[in-house]
Amino acid sequence: MWLVWLAAVGFSTLSEAAIILQYHHVSSTTPKTTSVTPAEFRQQLQHLKDQNFKVVSLERIIQQLQRGEATVDNEVAITFDDGFANVFTTARPILKEFGYPYTMFLGPALIDRREGPVLSWEQIQTMHDEGVIIANHSSYHHRLAVPNKGESKKQWRARVKADILLAEQQLEQKLGVKRKWLAYPYGDFSAELEDLVTELGFIGIGQQSGAVCPGVSMTRIPRYPSSSQFAALQHFVPKLKTLALPVTDYSGADPVSKQNPPTLKLSVKVQDFKATQLNCFFNGQPIELTWLNAQSFTAKAKAPLKLNHNRYNCTAPSLKKPGYFYWFSQPWVFIE
Repeated sequence: MWLVWLAAVGFSTLSEAAIILQYHHVSSTTPKTTSVTPAEFRQQLQHLKDQNFKVVSLERIIQQLQRGEATVDNEVAITFDDGFANVFTTARPILKEFGYPYTMFLGPALIDRREGPVLSWEQIQTMHDEGVIIANHSSYHHRLAVPNKGESKKQWRARVKADILLAEQQLEQKLGVKRKWLAYPYGDFSAELEDLVTELGFIGIGQQSGAVCPGVSMTRIPRYPSSSQFAALQHFVPKLKTLALPVTDYSGADPVSKQNPPTLKLSVKVQDFKATQLNCFFNGQPIELTWLNAQSFTAKAKAPLKLNHNRYNCTAPSLKKPGYFYWFSQPWVFIE
């Protein structure tokens, strides 16, 4: 059965969680929706330093999750998607000043074709030699979650599997790396894609917000987008005081829905928060939440969702750590 987790699995230290940050461009001239300015980026890193956060490699956090080891709530990992050239020319010098490690997810076919303002393989090799982790973002950066129009499930599965494995092969040939991590293009995934990722022995990494700790699903590891409207410190700082909502059953949380508005169903371990204080939101507005029993609830917006990236966010204040909030973000992919 897809992604059913027992309450006893993981979440041994509910009040501790690490944070993974996600970026695309570091530039003042690229699309605002996927950009953080150099000044904003520097301000964020300075805040991490001033507040004694420990910026660690993504590999460290993933290894902790795989081993079921406790994560540390002052640990932060930095990641970039797509492999844009300004990561090399602008972000890299700033990160070097702070001595912070980072990871870059890229599509090798896009690099080969020079599609957009992307890095060159020479720049990527330099970053790799400097210790930057380079990992899989699929080769072609196509949407992977559901079949294309006119594509059968069998054809979809073959296409997606080939794309993921091709990228892994290209990264191994170019750089000698083979980590079997996949950052989903556009952050879109589905229950069937998660099953395929598991079958291939990969870890799946999303773009939905949230903290991480042992027990978090290894096919939908969350990251906090830190660009656009989320780049300002007033939005950045609260992310660092979040905990992973202890979800024990994801089977009612397939991001793919034929219904809009969609219904989210989750089972959670209610231990360090009060069920009455758990609330869910869409686009900052509260949505209806109904408890089915002591551990399970449903959430559904009143009107159809119309954003480019649709998310339900559910939060609850921690009892053990005043000022901290449990956080879960559910992305949605709509099909006809």
